[in-house]
Amino acid sequence: MLAGAVQVVEGGVRVAVRLTPKGRRDAIEGIAATADGGAEIKASVTAVPEDGKANRALIKLLSKAWGVPKTCIEVVAGATDRHKILSLSGDPERILPRIEATLSDF
Repeated sequence: MLAGAVQVVEGGVRVAVRLTPKGRRDAIEGIAATADGGAEIKASVTAVPEDGKANRALIKLLSKAWGVPKTCIEVVAGATDRHKILSLSGDPERILPRIEATLSDF
């Protein structure tokens, strides 16, 4: 199911994420199927969805979990939606194992 949530693109990786703002904790919570047969990574943050606070908290969470600089992560679609597409710039061969390791328990 990870293949539906993560896509290798030129210069990095694109990741589909379903974000829950105002959660109890900042956490990656697994992988969920989407209505169109795809998949997305579920994440929650304690930040409110105002003025980009939840997006910044998501980037901080993923940066720490996946060991990539915050400056390498960008919300490219869904900035004001729960369903987001994030771009991670860098070497996919370095990034993908870190994403897989984070999601291996789900």
